[in-house]
Amino acid sequence: MKKLFKTALAATLSLALAISLAACTSGGRTEQPASPAASSTDSSNAAPDTSINANGFAADATIGVSLPWLGTQNWQEASDMFKNQLETAGFKAIIQAADNKVPQQQSQIESMIENGAKVIVVGPIDGSQLGTVLEKAKDAGIAVIGYDRLLENTTGVDGVVQFGSIETGRLQGQALLDGLAKVKGAGPYNIELFGGGPADPNAPNFFKGAMEILQPKIDDGALTVVSGQTDFTQCATLDWDNAKAQSRMDSILSGFYSDKEIHGVLSPNDGIARAIITASENAGQQIPVVSGLDAENESVEWVWSGRQYSTVAKPTDVLVAKTIEIIKSLQGGNGMPATDVKANNGKIDVNIYELPPVVVTKDNAKEIFANDPARMELLK
Repeated sequence: MKKLFKTALAATLSLALAISLAACTSGGRTEQPASPAASSTDSSNAAPDTSINANGFAADATIGVSLPWLGTQNWQEASDMFKNQLETAGFKAIIQAADNKVPQQQSQIESMIENGAKVIVVGPIDGSQLGTVLEKAKDAGIAVIGYDRLLENTTGVDGVVQFGSIETGRLQGQALLDGLAKVKGAGPYNIELFGGGPADPNAPNFFKGAMEILQPKIDDGALTVVSGQTDFTQCATLDWDNAKAQSRMDSILSGFYSDKEIHGVLSPNDGIARAIITASENAGQQIPVVSGLDAENESVEWVWSGRQYSTVAKPTDVLVAKTIEIIKSLQGGNGMPATDVKANNGKIDVNIYELPPVVVTKDNAKEIFANDPARMELLK
């Protein structure tokens, strides 16, 4: 596995086209259970789907990109990169963000349909609340590509580009175990669990992947969740809100750790990780081992300084580049590329174009960001 991640990483950071092609096939794994029909069929050799925009469309066509918000570094990067790369490719780009308001995102997608978009890329606020407008887009002959998150309970989606969400959770869980052993010495360890926003279909998958690693250690007593809060519904952070996460951490520490040390915390992303660390410091605790996600600049600095143990890198440039590769395939009349990874969204089995995430710690940060000058500047 270590060799595999290094191989994937090298390709990711060089932005070689090969990673995009290789990432489309990952041994038939599904991010969510596929339907029996999909599970019994190996589509790795299937011809590309040419039913969408079978004749292609103009090289200067309008492409819409609907993002949930610009409140974190990865979404702001996505907005900037989509605009630059789509326009460089010759397309007219409509890039909009919906400030985490579902009705606003619905309205923005409606506007993109009315403005003649040939493809609409959607990073949903709530993947289950866009079915009607996405099906309207499909009825108009518009291709719909999910970005970073699954589009649920709708037939109006042709594929989703994302990093493996369950694998991301596994990396977070394993990093927490590794960090506890390295930083806190011999166990057993007191830990707490945090999840992401429940409206984001990735969030329960992150949690599920992490618990695949952590639950056996909870069962055998190596880890103790002192609060007893181990279900995703108990641990989820509404709207991925850092302030809500810090408030919950404050309550956990005051209610369960007045006479105990907290050793580690599973965090679903970097903003929440920093909130957890801040709450721990405010409570007079030694900084626990904390996981993260997105390799945000501030957390990269914290990882390098030792305040945050780990993050998981999901390079936005690679995700955007893969999406634009699919758009170019559609524009050329070649349809959606083939993939053998599928996820059931509640109505159909959706093609998933899955990319490999990679865990980042102080030990490997320079290797991982060797081709990222901006983040290398943070490692000083």
